[in-house]
Amino acid sequence: FRPCIDLHGGCVKQIVGSTLTDETAQQQLASTTTLATNFSTDRPAAEFAQLYQADKLTGGHVIMLGPGNMEAAKSALAAYPNQLQVGGGMTDANAKEWLDAGASHIIATSHVFRKDGVI
Repeated sequence: FRPCIDLHGGCVKQIVGSTLTDETAQQQLASTTTLATNFSTDRPAAEFAQLYQADKLTGGHVIMLGPGNMEAAKSALAAYPNQLQVGGGMTDANAKEWLDAGASHIIATSHVFRKDGVI
């Protein structure tokens, strides 16, 4: 079992399948009201990280889905330092910042692939 904290617009959410798409920032903000979710809460990301720590759940991750999630992600990493991976916008330029913020690992999926499929 690997716990996760998915963030969208600074909130913890579980988004349904492909209802989140790559759009311009303005279009994405407009679509947040029609975005299909299985779960959404106003409880902070750090609270979920603390629950995972209390239950001794390891190997989890925090995923930032779009803009507006940095503060929430960093609060989760600080709440359970060196136990959560982080992904969403990771690059070689910002990886150290996230490791310093408490991430155990960096998930750099999109950054390592070019549009032509070559790494």
